[in-house]
Amino acid sequence: THILIPAFITSELKTAFQIGFLIYIPFIVIDMVVASTLMSMGLMMLPPVMISLPMKILLFIIVDGWDLVIKNLVSGFR
Repeated sequence: THILIPAFITSELKTAFQIGFLIYIPFIVIDMVVASTLMSMGLMMLPPVMISLPMKILLFIIVDGWDLVIKNLVSGFR
C-alpha cells in the first residue's frame, strides 16, 4: 500500500491537470479574441472581462461543460 496510494494520487493529479488544461484553453482564446477586437475598435477603457465572461459562461453551457467534466472524472476511476 506504500506504493499504491502515491500512484493513485499522481494518476488523479494527472487527470485533473489534463481536464483543467482542456477547459482553460478555449477561455484563453476567447479572452485574446475579445481583447484584440476591443483594441481594434478603439475601446481601450472598456474592460475585456465585461464582454468575455458572459461569452465564457455561454460557451461552457453550450458545450455541456459539467457533463464533460463529470464523464472525464468518472472515466478516470475505470
